[in-house]
Amino acid sequence: MRKGNEQKLEQVINELIDSYQLRDKINEVKLLRGWEALMGEAIARRTTTLRLRKGKLFIRVSSAPLRQELFNSRDRIKELFNKELEGSFIEEVQVA
Repeated sequence: MRKGNEQKLEQVINELIDSYQLRDKINEVKLLRGWEALMGEAIARRTTTLRLRKGKLFIRVSSAPLRQELFNSRDRIKELFNKELEGSFIEEVQVA
């Protein structure tokens, strides 16, 4: 058996995801699924849009006081979700 071309399955899958540029979409799905669990039900109910594009997390909420609170917590949100996504995928958080 030749060992020159062996790779772990996880490594091969990650290479495929990167080659087909699916990493952002997969992270966006993980983010959407984990939003309520990490941020809480009250925030999740008032969130109208949540998107991840090219390292930027876009959050739109229907409540002005909540918008201000999230704006002030942008760094904490970035840290929380980068930890959840197991990498530095979110570079900037924009709240509207």
